[in-house]
Amino acid sequence: MARVSEEFLLLQSGYLFPEVARRIRAWQEKNPGEDVLRLSIGNTTEAITPVIAEAMHHEIDLLSDRKTYTGYGDEQGNTELREAIAAHYRNEYGVDLPVSSFFISDGAKSDAANIQSIFSRSSIPAVQDPSYPVYVDSSVAGGHTGCYDTKREAYNGIVYMPSDAASGFVQTPPKEHADIIYLCFPNNPTGAVATKEQLKAFVDYAHREKAVIIFDSAYSDYISTPGIPHSIYEIEGAEDCAIEIGSFSKNAGFTGVRLGWSIVPEALESDNAPRGTFHRIWNRRQCTFFNGASNISQAGGLAALSGAGRKECMSLVNYYKGNAAIIAEGIKSLGMESYGGVDSPYIWLRCPDGLSSWEFFDLLLEKAHVAVTPGSGFGHCGEGFVRISSYGHREDIERAVEALKEKL
Repeated sequence: MARVSEEFLLLQSGYLFPEVARRIRAWQEKNPGEDVLRLSIGNTTEAITPVIAEAMHHEIDLLSDRKTYTGYGDEQGNTELREAIAAHYRNEYGVDLPVSSFFISDGAKSDAANIQSIFSRSSIPAVQDPSYPVYVDSSVAGGHTGCYDTKREAYNGIVYMPSDAASGFVQTPPKEHADIIYLCFPNNPTGAVATKEQLKAFVDYAHREKAVIIFDSAYSDYISTPGIPHSIYEIEGAEDCAIEIGSFSKNAGFTGVRLGWSIVPEALESDNAPRGTFHRIWNRRQCTFFNGASNISQAGGLAALSGAGRKECMSLVNYYKGNAAIIAEGIKSLGMESYGGVDSPYIWLRCPDGLSSWEFFDLLLEKAHVAVTPGSGFGHCGEGFVRISSYGHREDIERAVEALKEKL
């Protein structure tokens, strides 16, 4: 008899972002013709830049000709693209890793979940609180947790690393043991960034506990504050205890194109995995379950890392950061408490008057026709906050801010 996965049955309700979309649709059905200004999901809105678009068009032309057509590529990714990413790390971050450490994928989100398959089911995960939901949900679906505890509003078997405004929403290593430690900086949802000293504490913890850090650096190009690391490998000792996940989504506008990478160093080791084991198993996993990222998207990624491509990508990043500055200034003018929006596209806003996250979500939608993301969807410590995304057309961002000023 076929049986459904018991682990998937442990997942609570719906995934956060489809639930936000469902509630927006329900509101629009009750208010036909009313426009909703969406500052909720982190989906980029501006066009693919010319250098990148031209490269992808050229790849399509090659695929359209029998003489230049190519089918499957290397499961690890196009060699030239892997070399370009390695050079990017070396030239911009001062991180020198062998090209063999880089694996091209179809995006950071899938890698963040799939990477768990190379760890034992008995491995104990630790997640930031608040944190991007995929880290928790993939831990549950991957069999690393127990049931959801409604009293604690947490899953048994997960080590939660809480944070608050007093800590600048930067977590500290847990006091208890964990085997897999998810970190995301610049952080989604809070927009917080971590110093080298703060990240060094996690590297030291990983060495002490023989744990592995999974570092999500999808928003690294948004960092402009001097001295803030863009990569976990800028921290001494990280190469033998950390995996890093990167993405073209939020700097090159590849949310729909789909392209990212993971770095699994050959130096990585743990309690029962000597150096080279994780790298070998991840390579085996990719060769078995993945046929490689699209040839077209990889051509675009290579163009994004060229000199002209990097300038265009950073122009996109600065556009969204400009949106964030407009939102932050508007919130400040209302006398409301917020964080982030400097090295990140996200503003983390405290709900006024003791409102819950979903109550404030409903209030903003009803009064200002502005949609945000309830902070409670990112974890227990997210309750009482909402996340505001700066991904949007400038004119829509300005309209949303004016609506907030007028209606709140």
